[in-house]
Amino acid sequence: MQNVRIAPSILSADFACLGEEVRAIDAAGADFIHVDVMDGHFVPNLTIGPMVVKALRGHSDKVFDVHLMISPVDPYVEEFAEAGADIITVHAEAGPHIHRTLQLIRSLGKRPGVSLNPGTPADVVDMIIDDVDLILVMSVNPGFGGQKFIESQLRKIEALRAKIDATGRDIRLEVDGGINAETAPRVVAAGADVLVAGSATFKGGPDAYASNIKMLRGE
Repeated sequence: MQNVRIAPSILSADFACLGEEVRAIDAAGADFIHVDVMDGHFVPNLTIGPMVVKALRGHSDKVFDVHLMISPVDPYVEEFAEAGADIITVHAEAGPHIHRTLQLIRSLGKRPGVSLNPGTPADVVDMIIDDVDLILVMSVNPGFGGQKFIESQLRKIEALRAKIDATGRDIRLEVDGGINAETAPRVVAAGADVLVAGSATFKGGPDAYASNIKMLRGE
């Protein structure tokens, strides 16, 4: 499991001290800081907005991997870009003009990503794959942490890996949902190279973060 990037989801962090938590996972070896933004409309939960991203930006120089589970999404892209997001991932299902949204993200100097819900087929990316730097496979239905991995997503990861390799471009294939010691090596074997992990990273408190991240890497 070499060259696998670990992106702890701060959704599972202690929200009373988010700045300290971000510093702790940075020091523990996180590659990306994954920020789950939910609107209570596109997904059944409500989390944080651009002000929190901006407040956390000064706590880490790592890549801020911001996953927007919101609809409509276009009106908020610029705010998250200005707040300090490096990668901005939007859902293929969140609006009718995904290509336009990806172009907007790129125009702001950020890396565009597209996310697919468990019921969305891999072929959805065919017309936009040249416009993304990251594809995120949701291996649970988005909205809450701590859910069980959906097995059918392994086939989707394999299909997307083949599509990415065919482009010859450096497109990250990220997986989010139910990632733990058992599922991490399986999704990497299927072709993923970025693992989002909330519960599996933050369990045991700050003293365990480094060992949790190494476990997810297979070290």
